[in-house]
Amino acid sequence: MRAEAAVNKPELAASQGLTAAPALQKLSFPTKLFYGFGTVAFGVKDNGFSYMLLLFYNQVVGLPAPAVGLAIMVAMIIDAFMDPIVGQASDNWRSRWGRRHPFMYAAAAPVALSYLALWNPPHWSPHALFYYLLGVAVVIRTFITFYEVPSSALSAELTQGYDERTVLLSYRYFFGWIGGLTIYIIALRFLLVPDAHHPVGQLNPVGYARYGLLASIIMFGAILVSSIGTHSRIKTFRTPPLRRLRLAALAREMIETWSHRSFLMLTLSGLATSMASGIAAAMNIYFSTFYWEFSAGQIAAFATGVYGSALIALPLAPQLSRRIGKRATCMSLILLSVVMGVTPLLLRLVGLMPPNHSAALFWIIFFNSVGSTALWIAATTMISAMIADVVEDSELKTGRRSEGLFFSASSLIAKAVSGVGVFAASLILSLVRFPVSAKPGRVPMAIIRHLAMVYAPIILVLYAAAIVLLWGYKITRKSHSDTLERLAARAEAVSEGIS
Repeated sequence: MRAEAAVNKPELAASQGLTAAPALQKLSFPTKLFYGFGTVAFGVKDNGFSYMLLLFYNQVVGLPAPAVGLAIMVAMIIDAFMDPIVGQASDNWRSRWGRRHPFMYAAAAPVALSYLALWNPPHWSPHALFYYLLGVAVVIRTFITFYEVPSSALSAELTQGYDERTVLLSYRYFFGWIGGLTIYIIALRFLLVPDAHHPVGQLNPVGYARYGLLASIIMFGAILVSSIGTHSRIKTFRTPPLRRLRLAALAREMIETWSHRSFLMLTLSGLATSMASGIAAAMNIYFSTFYWEFSAGQIAAFATGVYGSALIALPLAPQLSRRIGKRATCMSLILLSVVMGVTPLLLRLVGLMPPNHSAALFWIIFFNSVGSTALWIAATTMISAMIADVVEDSELKTGRRSEGLFFSASSLIAKAVSGVGVFAASLILSLVRFPVSAKPGRVPMAIIRHLAMVYAPIILVLYAAAIVLLWGYKITRKSHSDTLERLAARAEAVSEGIS
């Protein structure tokens, strides 16, 4: 690794990780609003991949479920190599628009155009459509990475406050869920509607094309609004000196950074929860359509209820974090969420749920969905807030601030929801021999029961593993405060030595 030849005194301190910490004052409401709003784009994309893509390509386009899952899984594996590259690139980027914003601006148009193409596949053979899906999915994931990784990294630059980060990321997850839910509800209510040839609205291909157009416009706008809205904050960010990195040095830095114990355990836990929630998201519309036999309108009503979940989660995560700390909050929320989520399925298996098409069943599932989703949103907020706190702990040990590199792992975790989740869900459908072009109420009851009996244990095991792994995360409020004090003291000492 070769450092830039000419480095002035402030840059020398910065190069050693010794810059003074920014003030820990509370962020303004507009800053939180603009920062969080950008996640609408990721929420729309993730909602589509998680809830609709498997059903669309399997039941509407006609691709076998394993083929759809394989395409998404391969795209995620390819994308896994992009996340750390973009993270490291943004950490070391220098421009008058800062380190993160050039990537964010560049992502807007490609993300919108590729997402539009995803929902308008050509009339090709199944073999050709597999490669079409794979190619478009790779393009979408690549350019979402160009936005999501730098945008996520901004949270660690905007504030170093232990609790303020939780508040900031609560806005981020709030808008991510609200954005995804809004377009999902619009699709179910107004786009995926029955017609003379498609009595089940969520199986109407015309609605998906309209959905793709609307979603693309929303994603494009959200990325630009957030990028422009946070642009004025660029001048307040610390900018480490320019470094020229050889490939070998770059690889060593990535390994050293990701070897941080608390970060490693948090990442493994996040992957387990993302796999579980990805499976749940992909299977949700199957259970809603075929297990409970809800209509598109009723499914839209459930999605509307999750607005309440997002509103509950927005203050819930910060309040619990202040009381019992981030790790304990995250573990408790995951446990409660999974228990609530699987209970109705298990009760149906033993005959303790109301029959399909009854009003009682609708309201039970509605309130259960609101509660379990609120707990899950708050839990995922805590995971990102915990990653943000790793930045300074790592800086103290390595002398480098690597927000982009750390949050590239966070981005990968989020993408596992629609990658590993869709693939695993497709395998579950194949295992239980779920029919293609199925009709609600006509799927054999043995297959329906088998689906729940395979799904529930997988979800429970993954969430249990996630909770156990969180024990390895050791950063607390006190240790984070001590780290900030040591960084400030070191920066002051070096600054006095240089002067």
